[in-house]
Amino acid sequence: MRGLGLCLLALMVAGCGVPRGGGMPPPLPAPAAVPAGPLAPSEAARAFIAVVEVVEPVAEAVCRDRTRGLPCDLQIAIDARPGQPPNAFQTRDELGRPIVGFTLSLIADARNADELAFVMGHEAAHHILGHMARQQESAISGAMVAGVLASLGGADAETVRSVQDFGASIGARRFSKTFELEADALGAEIALLAGFDPLRGAAFFDRLPDPGDEFLGTHPPNAERAAVVRAKVATLRGGV
Repeated sequence: MRGLGLCLLALMVAGCGVPRGGGMPPPLPAPAAVPAGPLAPSEAARAFIAVVEVVEPVAEAVCRDRTRGLPCDLQIAIDARPGQPPNAFQTRDELGRPIVGFTLSLIADARNADELAFVMGHEAAHHILGHMARQQESAISGAMVAGVLASLGGADAETVRSVQDFGASIGARRFSKTFELEADALGAEIALLAGFDPLRGAAFFDRLPDPGDEFLGTHPPNAERAAVVRAKVATLRGGV
């Protein structure tokens, strides 16, 4: 279910011939024709709307097929606040409904529809795989362990609270790299099922600062993420 953010974006490109429905992604140019820079603003907006039309129902179908009791009615939102860096995120509203959000700058930075499809699949995968709940559980566990250790060491109440906050932060990061790789794999599958090219879509990794093996980092190295996508696509296509 597309949210108001997408409706606002649609108004921005009203009358531009945005494709609707049909179950097929927009035609893809040959690799040699792919522009080196971002799409023009109107092209990026049209590509985003077209991607939502195709990828959202596929992601919802995967969610319903592979989960039990999890809400699968995805809401697509756009963060239109000025000055926000390119980013996409998965969260929930006050009723627990899943939201997949994009900043305008991420949409504007897209080189092709495949990138938008892969990112949308990746964020939807975080919801389908239950990463938010698992991260919260890990944060609570980290806070409890840290608090108990601080209390046993004779720390005062204020110090215990500070240590608990730190433990929660460490706990939340415990599986974050694994979660990102899992979402990359399922996101590639969702994009492929929707008719897009995840390998071309994952090329945006080349533009991201590489976190490498940063201590307590939240994201794995870009090369590892790209390798996961390649391996998933090869498996789905019957390769080795």
